[in-house]
Amino acid sequence: MIEIYAAVLGASIGIAGMSVSGFSRRTSESREAVIRLTAAVESIAGKLEELHQDMKEDRRTIYTRLNEHANRITLLESKDR
Repeated sequence: MIEIYAAVLGASIGIAGMSVSGFSRRTSESREAVIRLTAAVESIAGKLEELHQDMKEDRRTIYTRLNEHANRITLLESKDR
């Protein structure tokens, strides 16, 4: 009878050990996934900031050119009258 208890206890300890090691492995994998995702989000944020700066510069250039063209059109219209 003691052999049965010892076998059940041994199996329980083995199962508990496997559960703990599996939980530890999953926690480690989750931590690594969070780190990878955080790095990816930071990279995307940097790229978006670069894109935003490029768009601001393009917008500034476009509005400058539009203003110059508007001034030229106004000058041409005033010469026709």
